[in-house]
Amino acid sequence: MALTKPNQQLRRDLKEAAALLKWSGVDLFGVAKRLLAAGDEITADELMMIALSYQAMEDKLEDYADEVKAGQIHRSKPE
Repeated sequence: MALTKPNQQLRRDLKEAAALLKWSGVDLFGVAKRLLAAGDEITADELMMIALSYQAMEDKLEDYADEVKAGQIHRSKPE
């Protein structure tokens, strides 16, 4: 089943948001590792927790994008 244009856009937006979270999390994790090496454990731990929460949300967005592709979620025209 082919996706409608609004559903294609929804899927692209979800995939893009997931990718943005992924790379933001990677960047944050890198900063946290540098802070940890510098001895700032509290700030490093906080950043690592944020990075992990990004990863969890990335996984959810990827799942939503898969559901859009499978036709389980769809975008309707605004009224």
